[in-house]
Amino acid sequence: MTMQQIKLFEAILYVSDLKASCEFYQKIFRKAPDLNVPGMTEFIISDNSKIGLMPNNGIAKILSGNTPHPDSGNGIPRCELYLVVEDVMLEFENAIKNGAKLVSPVVDRDWGDKVCYFSDPDGHIIAFAERISQ
Repeated sequence: MTMQQIKLFEAILYVSDLKASCEFYQKIFRKAPDLNVPGMTEFIISDNSKIGLMPNNGIAKILSGNTPHPDSGNGIPRCELYLVVEDVMLEFENAIKNGAKLVSPVVDRDWGDKVCYFSDPDGHIIAFAERISQ
């Protein structure tokens, strides 16, 4: 038996400074958050996808000693957001303009995408990709 259809995908990034990360992602996504309450920020990025931001200390209370504290991974790439867009150069230029740390410029990759890589203030990797082959 296969898994049920996923109705909504939300990736939640654990961040050291919620306010700073919220400001960073507002610039990267060029939009205000759809939810911004103490302890959680969300950006709807497509019809069935969200990116959430949660403070390290907030998730640490939920995980309560069953895993290492998220602070122990600050600055270390712990995940990648691979975002397929229509115009990778537009997103590349916006990310550069808004202070994202460049990891790799736009390059045609052997899997058929043109991709650039950045990191956010906590070291999470953001990739913007444009399909170049079908």
